[in-house]
Amino acid sequence: MNKTELVAAMAEKAGISKKDAEAALKAFTDTVADELKAKNKVQLVGFGTFETSVRAAREGRNPQTKETIKIAASTAPKFKAGKALKDYVN
Repeated sequence: MNKTELVAAMAEKAGISKKDAEAALKAFTDTVADELKAKNKVQLVGFGTFETSVRAAREGRNPQTKETIKIAASTAPKFKAGKALKDYVN
């Protein structure tokens, strides 16, 4: 399912226009991204938790040249599904 299909499905389930559904989806994704950038977590009980994970600096290898390279530390977003979502999917 791509973004257009998701917007259409949201609009149908909520009984709103596609334009309103797209605005709601954009507001949701922007808000989650802003909170993750601020190192906060977003917890939706029954659905899951969006949070960040710090990856330490490490050494890696260029597979073409076999040369050792340094990979900088970074912060990555992650999602952990909630129990209700896991139970629903299974």
